[in-house]
Amino acid sequence: YQRRVREAVVSTQSTGNPVLIENVGEELDPSLEPLLLKQTFKQGGITCIKLGEETIEYSEDFKLYITTKLRNPHYLPEISVKVSLLNFMITPEGLEDQLLGIVVAKERPELEEERNALIIQSAANKKSLKEIEDQILETLSSSEGNILEDESAIQVLNNAKVLSNEIEKKQIIADKTEKMIAQSREGYRSIAKHSSVLYFSIADLPNIDPMYQYSLAWFINLYIMSIEQSNKSKILEKRLRYLTDHFTYSLYKNVCRSLFEKDKLLFSFLLCSNLLKDRNEINHEQFIFFLTGGIGLENNIKNPAIEWLSDKSWDEVCRMSELAGFGGFRKSFQANIADWKRYYDAKEPQKIKLPEPWQTKLTDFQKMTCLRCIRPDKVVQAVTNFVEEKLGRHFIEPPPFNIATCYQDSNPIMPLIFVLSPGADPMAGLLKYAEDKGFSGDKFNAISLGQGQGPIARKMIEKAAEEGSWVALQNVHLAVSWMPQLEKICEDFTPDKVNPAFRLWLTSYPSPKFPVTVLQNSVKMTNEPPTGLKANLLQSFTTDPVSDTKFFEGVAEEKGQHFEKLLFSLCFFHAIVQERKKFGPIGWNIAYGFNDSDLRISLQQLQLFVNEYSHVPLNAVTYLTGECNYGGRVTDDWDRRCITTILRVYYNPDVVEDNKYKFSPSGVYFAHPTAHTTLTSPSSSSCRPHSSRKCSECTTMSTSPESSKERSSCSRTSS
Repeated sequence: YQRRVREAVVSTQSTGNPVLIENVGEELDPSLEPLLLKQTFKQGGITCIKLGEETIEYSEDFKLYITTKLRNPHYLPEISVKVSLLNFMITPEGLEDQLLGIVVAKERPELEEERNALIIQSAANKKSLKEIEDQILETLSSSEGNILEDESAIQVLNNAKVLSNEIEKKQIIADKTEKMIAQSREGYRSIAKHSSVLYFSIADLPNIDPMYQYSLAWFINLYIMSIEQSNKSKILEKRLRYLTDHFTYSLYKNVCRSLFEKDKLLFSFLLCSNLLKDRNEINHEQFIFFLTGGIGLENNIKNPAIEWLSDKSWDEVCRMSELAGFGGFRKSFQANIADWKRYYDAKEPQKIKLPEPWQTKLTDFQKMTCLRCIRPDKVVQAVTNFVEEKLGRHFIEPPPFNIATCYQDSNPIMPLIFVLSPGADPMAGLLKYAEDKGFSGDKFNAISLGQGQGPIARKMIEKAAEEGSWVALQNVHLAVSWMPQLEKICEDFTPDKVNPAFRLWLTSYPSPKFPVTVLQNSVKMTNEPPTGLKANLLQSFTTDPVSDTKFFEGVAEEKGQHFEKLLFSLCFFHAIVQERKKFGPIGWNIAYGFNDSDLRISLQQLQLFVNEYSHVPLNAVTYLTGECNYGGRVTDDWDRRCITTILRVYYNPDVVEDNKYKFSPSGVYFAHPTAHTTLTSPSSSSCRPHSSRKCSECTTMSTSPESSKERSSCSRTSS
């Protein structure tokens, strides 16, 4: 841009046009130094400035504006003293007014049109009054002698008076009409304020991970879609409730697909707490204490229950007692040690009542704060229950990953980004989806970025954008030096230049160097194993190859029932080995990256053996699955013994022959009876992998270490 800046500086000599440089980083180009310091000098009586090796004429009317999209840029002092820094970040009040205008324009377009017309009319009236005042002053200043004898001046003043009175009457009517319109618009204020809170909730997400970037334009587009798609009602209160619920969940779904599993509950809690803080149902000081535990000096008050309560917990109890709403808590705790001991020893303290008077005195959030001090190990379950109670169960059950939905939300100028995690490889699923959409062979090109691959990738993108094919750039995080060029390529995408069929797919691990503009204007996705048995089973049944009808058609009809039961058992086993990771060394001594590729190859092998043999060779299938596919990742001897023991629960003759075979002693978990299966329609039954009466109980499996013991019949010693 040095040449363009130089041309702009020269052109301002006659036109006075300013120059705008967009999307700069935290470091500015050294070539801008003379402009920032205004290093001008006189040469032949003309003001000049030196840019690079060239000396050019400089105009005093020249203005240079520089913008950045960085959330919180840190500029060095030597840069800060050369420029005037302005924060143009939108404020909650400003966004609220903007969203109010959008919803009124969609819901009551006549109101917004009338309001805009009044604004124009008011401006015209004020302009006319100013012209009348100028005309009167000019008449008075140009009049000679006695003004009362100047008929033309008197006529001008009379006309001005009449016109002024007419304008004032119009303005009075306009002001009344504007107040009526404002009153009608205020009916939609609640949804605008609610949506503003939601936006600033997602604006905080980059503090968690640099890849969690979302633009205001994307947010407003989602807001407009919710206005158009949500249920209608002539009753304003119902309509606002429909719109609020629809937009809140729509935002949750769209943001959740780009979050890692570990952050999804945190995002739900962030939404919930910000909405409650806006309604003054949560005290900000208490909220900060819940997050941090407070900061205090040495505690001189002796711990009254040192045998079961840690000193850290006691210090937090003392600090909590100083918060509003907790007055007298410490003394009450000291006086009722036995009651609090029962609360501490409870298996699920988040579900039982607090000792009085705190059960009736504290709010739900304050009770959770109390739990945080005494039983911090149960905070996650408490937060889950809190979000479910305040927002609904669907806010703690993220929708499963669906690449088709992500594709539908994209367009040719919007990249699709897979945010990678250890063990995740989305390419197999992407290749299958590309084949289903007719973009296989020459219409799908993939390249793994690295040293020297940038120019090749650029040519590939330019060709695909022209021809309408797909391009996948893998491991973008490895090409840090090429990322600015990627940003420029994406910025140059325009609907009139890009073929409508073109799509750009990117894969990258989280990187602070990833271009913010690309992240903000893209569809981001993560493909991690979901949390919970139910969600894990659902994802297995809705992804390749189980979701493909041809996979089931490849099995002989007489063997279909046996195949389906073993398939469900294998999917259940896949969910079990992934869910055990959440219990740390109780689950596995070493954390292993089991992923969908392990399940995919095991399913394909199962199909092969079922077709090739009259009786399923369970020993061979068990060995390949337990020792090779999944066991190939296992390095610890005890973990290998554990995984093979678990697999025997799901791969044995009873699974095929006994319709009442149970996966656990409780009888809650079992393979669905063959009478309820349909060989040719796996997609229709995949959401109910077993009896619907039991399906809702899947989530109970992954909630406690106690239940994890039931998952395995292994007699391994505790690690």
